[in-house]
Amino acid sequence: MKDYLVRGLGFNGQVRVFAACTTATVGEAQRRHHTWPVVSAALGRSMTAAVMMGAMLKGEEKITIKIEGNGPIGPMVIDSNAHGEVRGFVTNPHVHFDLNEHGKLDVRAGVGTEGALTIVKDLGLRDMFSGQTPIVSGEIAEDFTYYFATSEQVPSSVGLGVLVNPDNTILAAGGFILQLMPGCEEQTINQIEQHLATIEPVSKMIEKGFTPEQILEAVLGEGHLQILDSMPVEFKCQCSKERFGAAILGLGTQEIREMIEEDGGAEAECHFCLETYHFSKEELEGFIDELNA
Repeated sequence: MKDYLVRGLGFNGQVRVFAACTTATVGEAQRRHHTWPVVSAALGRSMTAAVMMGAMLKGEEKITIKIEGNGPIGPMVIDSNAHGEVRGFVTNPHVHFDLNEHGKLDVRAGVGTEGALTIVKDLGLRDMFSGQTPIVSGEIAEDFTYYFATSEQVPSSVGLGVLVNPDNTILAAGGFILQLMPGCEEQTINQIEQHLATIEPVSKMIEKGFTPEQILEAVLGEGHLQILDSMPVEFKCQCSKERFGAAILGLGTQEIREMIEEDGGAEAECHFCLETYHFSKEELEGFIDELNA
């Protein structure tokens, strides 16, 4: 199944819903960063939440999520947009723990239980919205649930999951977000709570081949889902040699001269995708000419 997400409504518009399959997307992040299982689960869950939050945006709006816990994996940064494109990196990709008491990857031990979840929405025209809430569990899904309730005042339920193969590749990844609209009836809330208490973990559903639509049917119950639209999801980085060139240009003549004298050129690596860009002595000299023109 190719990665994609769906947007919809539940119970005749009383609930706003999103679900995504992100197995290949998280797999791409795992390959690029060589993450170990606990880190794959933490970064994969966060990227899945980010891509669904991106689907809440419009046009060229973007979102940046930083999860900074007191665990050994260090800060994670994830970017996504309204087109299903997401990228992310983690400070320490090689962290490992034994399975937790539930026989699952110990994401909480990796992320930590203290720290902050920060979300910055770039709404264009220099219009930025920023919200921050404390990490409440370190399991990621509960931390996003708390963020929505506290920072955006939207009662929500977030389900996120990543299963990792013995060779560290990604077996299944995905998630869902449910958000109660104003005026949502008590009976609807009770029905959803009953389903949430009995459904399988979302990663297990994806491993079994459930589509995002089927995940939402399982969460809402049959006959309560109206799909609005869908879009493909992929790991996509916005870096380019031009962007790094512009950053080098911004350093000024003195620093560029030092690069030429000390290293005979420059090398820049993107944190998100680990692509490396090389700038020759001639290219750097061209930047100096541009600055002095």
